[in-house]
Amino acid sequence: MNRILISVLAGVLALGCLASCAINPVSGERELALMPESQEIEIGRQTALAAENELGLVDDPQLQAYVQRLGAQLAAASERPELPWAFHVLNEPAPNAFAAPGGYIFVTRGLLALMDNEAQLVSVIGHEIGHVTARHAVSQMSRQQLAQIGLGLSSILSPQIAKFGDLAAGGLEVLFLSYGRDDERQADDLGYRYALAQNYDVREMTQVFAALQQSATLAGQSPVPTWMASHPYPAERIARIEKQLETLPAASESRRIGEADYLARIDGLVYGPNPRNGYFESNHFYHPDLAFRIDMPAGWQTQNLPQVVVAGSPDKDALIQLSIVPGARREAADKFFAQEGLTAGRVSAEKINGLAALVGRFEVQTEQDQLGGMAAFVTLADNTYRILAYTPAQKLAGYERAFKGSIESFGRLTDRAALARQPNRLAITRLPRAMTLTQFNRTYPSTIPLDELALINHLSGPDSSMPSNFPAKRVVEHR
Repeated sequence: MNRILISVLAGVLALGCLASCAINPVSGERELALMPESQEIEIGRQTALAAENELGLVDDPQLQAYVQRLGAQLAAASERPELPWAFHVLNEPAPNAFAAPGGYIFVTRGLLALMDNEAQLVSVIGHEIGHVTARHAVSQMSRQQLAQIGLGLSSILSPQIAKFGDLAAGGLEVLFLSYGRDDERQADDLGYRYALAQNYDVREMTQVFAALQQSATLAGQSPVPTWMASHPYPAERIARIEKQLETLPAASESRRIGEADYLARIDGLVYGPNPRNGYFESNHFYHPDLAFRIDMPAGWQTQNLPQVVVAGSPDKDALIQLSIVPGARREAADKFFAQEGLTAGRVSAEKINGLAALVGRFEVQTEQDQLGGMAAFVTLADNTYRILAYTPAQKLAGYERAFKGSIESFGRLTDRAALARQPNRLAITRLPRAMTLTQFNRTYPSTIPLDELALINHLSGPDSSMPSNFPAKRVVEHR
């Protein structure tokens, strides 16, 4: 290694050591932190904006204000009350919660559906606040940055790579950081302490974590991972909380559970995938709010994501993507076909089911292969839709019929039943008498399987008994 490179590396590592002299607000110990608090907040702000734009928030101002109030109350008494704390409910069916750096906390509506009371919600929010107050994300990103310096010496000469702002460019990746066991234990302990300080009944904490362990069936088709995917939570961690509960001091007044207030907030909440945002029936995709439809090839694997509808071939060698793109039809098509490295064929103006469209072929060289495909730009209402279909160039002839079939199927949605499709919603029912879950489902039917109904009611199975006046959850079709 030459002397100049050694000197540069030594300087970078020295700067890292100086930055690592930051004091952890929770432990009071020195820690590795290669970014100031202002940069931590900015990364969190950008991540939060990406989450709101790409995943969307639940359109319920009262629910959002409720979660914000609970979170702000906990954060104000934490080690970092001065952060710009913000708490939001994501419009996602997968049960989870996330902490972005700088105080931006998200819970999903799928998580809210899984819980029974305010104390449970506060325990989860407190856990996420703990990740922020202990600067777990900052520490993890700092370790990643230091590893990049050590493993790729040339990167220290590249300002573009060295900028910490690039860490936020990954959008939602910051939300999905997986913390180590020690970080998760510390976040558990902090969440327990924050909730207890506000006189919440922390005995509820183990119930919600136990339910989250079994919640994979609630995930559905969602870009958001389940709690277990991003918050590894083995049984020993529940046992740790139970050990703390053994020494729980007696309270001078009853600790808050907040069941009635919480259930009133989630009564009527959308449950599961929302068909207003588009849904599949077999290989047919319908979008009621935007009033369009498209068919994907039969037998292909499909998924409806917030920004794109995709279908992948059984052999995983072809893909069809539908998305809304900015600009008018001609502007969007010209921008796509003029991309560097892309060779465009003839682009023709056509009518697809009465809609004006521009359709063309293309080839593009990637690092792995030469791809060939078709792209169509269609105008419907005020939107420009891009249908992009591609595969390795040598396989294009074999997929041409499937690609054309999907493109030519795009059109207005006119079916009244599809246009009127509504999401399922939670409904809280106070039982007039004691009954089992099976009896409850027979008397007050739900649209979900019995085992899923048991899960959201924190019951062990269909034969579990519920007492009179029990606030049972059911899932009903909204009309």
